[in-house]
Amino acid sequence: KQWYQRRVRELQGGGPGVAGRVDPVSGMVMNLSDLKPLIQVVLDQVDHRNLDKDVPFFADRPSTAENIAIFFWESLVGRLPSGVALSKVKVWETEKNTAAYKG
Repeated sequence: KQWYQRRVRELQGGGPGVAGRVDPVSGMVMNLSDLKPLIQVVLDQVDHRNLDKDVPFFADRPSTAENIAIFFWESLVGRLPSGVALSKVKVWETEKNTAAYKG
């Protein structure tokens, strides 16, 4: 199926959101420059791969936008620093079709 072979970046992002206490000095929950490498680790697992054949997470489930959101959640949730929680992962399949997962 052609859709499954598209690059994950063509799905228009992983859209993770984080929640936590805003640091009074930085004014942020988490610096996006610190979040980006965590997301890149997950992207590297799926980019330029056939999700159904090459990514073990999808061995027993279809690589729908909903399941891609769950994959990103499960891959990111344990990598965040103490005091920062993953609040949502949103995947855009098209401009009008999205899937969000909140754990």
